Amino acid sequence: MRAARIAAVVLFIVGLAAYSAWLLEFVVPTGLSSLQSPAEDLLGADPVFRVARGVAGLAFVLSGPPLMRLAPVHWTGRLSAIAVCLFGFLMLADAAWPGTRLIDVAANLVFVAGALSLVLWWPPRWREWAVGGLALVLVTWALVFVAGLLGPGHLEGLFTRAQLVVRTVLLAVGVTYVLVMPAPRRL
Repeated sequence: MRAARIAAVVLFIVGLAAYSAWLLEFVVPTGLSSLQSPAEDLLGADPVFRVARGVAGLAFVLSGPPLMRLAPVHWTGRLSAIAVCLFGFLMLADAAWPGTRLIDVAANLVFVAGALSLVLWWPPRWREWAVGGLALVLVTWALVFVAGLLGPGHLEGLFTRAQLVVRTVLLAVGVTYVLVMPAPRRL
């Protein structure tokens, strides 16, 4: 179990660091507006963003098996590990085919399912983080959706970056839980 925990945490931290690479837009000239251009546009602006998205995806995919060893046996715990792994596959697809709306929608749905699964199985004090995270995930997704419908000039860039921050924080809370959770009991 200890090796699985270490592997999951290391891969998660690598994934989080790579997923946060969009912050490089403040030092790498992209020519994009942080307020108006969706964060997704960064993938076409500089190869470093696509590579980082691919690294994040690979790290999240590889964290799936160790997370499955650590997750409780019930389906909600397993769903959390599966959601992280699926999110990783979608990040890999996003790096390969940036701007594909279907990938974006699928990533949002998988992230919501993963956050909801945490609400269903985390212990009470941690569940509060999961509920807050789920609420923020849904709010930022709605803001991104509405800004996208309204078109240019409606802060879609700001909302997509807020969505990335919310996702990163929830993933960071998740890796913190993996660090401190008790080892699962096997029958």
